[in-house]
Amino acid sequence: MFSLDELKQTQYFQDVREEARHEGRQEGIEEGREEGIEQGRLNKALEAVPRLLALGLSVEQVASALELEVKQVRAIQKGR
Repeated sequence: MFSLDELKQTQYFQDVREEARHEGRQEGIEEGREEGIEQGRLNKALEAVPRLLALGLSVEQVASALELEVKQVRAIQKGR
């Protein structure tokens, strides 16, 4: 049998482990949320490229305005 101190210690370590799991889960959720937001921002920027090019902006201007790389804008320009 376990002594009272051993049982308390066991419960303490179980509580600490569960708290660490919970914190890890929360961090994972937050990280996933941030990645999703960033991906959404990128998708919106990529969707805007053809419209801005059609308005007469240069590839460099579009890249600068949307915080994209010039090669990304050129790839979209060639694809349309």
